[in-house]
Amino acid sequence: MNIMDFNVKKLAADAGTFLSRAVQFTEEKLGQAEKTELDAHLENLLSKAECTKIWTEKIMKQTEVLLQPNPNARIEEFVYEKLDRKAPTRINNPELLGQYMIDAGTEFGPGTAYGNALIKCGETQKRIGTADRELIQTSALNFLTPLRNFIEGDYKTIAKERKLLQNKRLDLDAAKTRLKKAKAAETRASIWAEEVTKSEQELRITQSEFDRQAEITRLLLEGISSTHAHHLRCLNDFVEAQMTYYAQCYQYMLDLQKQLGSFPSSYHCNNNQTPVAPIPSASSNVIGSSALTSTSGLVIASPSNLIDLKECSGSRKARVLYDYDAANSSELSLLADEVITVFSVVGMDSDWLMGERGNQKGRVPITYLELLN
Repeated sequence: MNIMDFNVKKLAADAGTFLSRAVQFTEEKLGQAEKTELDAHLENLLSKAECTKIWTEKIMKQTEVLLQPNPNARIEEFVYEKLDRKAPTRINNPELLGQYMIDAGTEFGPGTAYGNALIKCGETQKRIGTADRELIQTSALNFLTPLRNFIEGDYKTIAKERKLLQNKRLDLDAAKTRLKKAKAAETRASIWAEEVTKSEQELRITQSEFDRQAEITRLLLEGISSTHAHHLRCLNDFVEAQMTYYAQCYQYMLDLQKQLGSFPSSYHCNNNQTPVAPIPSASSNVIGSSALTSTSGLVIASPSNLIDLKECSGSRKARVLYDYDAANSSELSLLADEVITVFSVVGMDSDWLMGERGNQKGRVPITYLELLN
């Protein structure tokens, strides 16, 4: 029974305190009660903490988007993290693309130029995928985790103490208001003398509690500078991880470019048959296919027509026989069956002509062209 009495009294006291704070807060908003202002230093610390919290959340969330663009994957990782379980390893986009390229290259034939190139590109994409995975792991450990620890740990403690400080301030101002009312009533009736004494005692207690809580909150807030210093070190780790990742990707693509650049400009056809030179036709004016076509489908130009074209002045129209990918910026990529303008340039290698398509211009191999009348 005594325990129940104690609980009821405590509940009544808590309810009274809550009501007193609510009344004080409402009167402050209506301008009917005075409000104790915090000192400027403490206000600046509170503002700095709030600013740190807001920008830390924004940076953390956007970094997560950068490292994992898939929102469903981020939600899944969040759920596993809350369940304190390790998320299953999933193949990332570069690794998936790399596997598709390798499978396609194997299907087309590793002995073909296109198949071999696909396999090499696929292997490079998988290396990039591995580097991407390492970047995510390193960034999560050295950058995202410290930021999240601040939001979910240090700042929650600061917010709790800040709320407690606000309650102590309301208690203090409510005590000041009661004392002020008691003193005003004391001048009219001596019966209020005891109430004044009680209010003064309550004011001393609430002032002491407020000062103590303000000091606790100040000490916590002054730790924000240390938090900034720690986050700066984490930011340096993040930048270093990104630098390593991009350097790896650059090196991988540089190696791949060298490998692809070593391929001959005239490729074997995809059925991996060796082209056979046909017998030239004297009456045809075809540049790249004036001779008979071999069983492989690859054609060889008639020497007489090549000489005629090299020696003729002015430009001529020519039809492209099959696709050609430019090896460098001085060459022009071609698509089968398109018609371009070609002309010879003094000093150019005998196997090449200058091709022109609209505003695009570059060298093109003669054997890929058919001269039009």
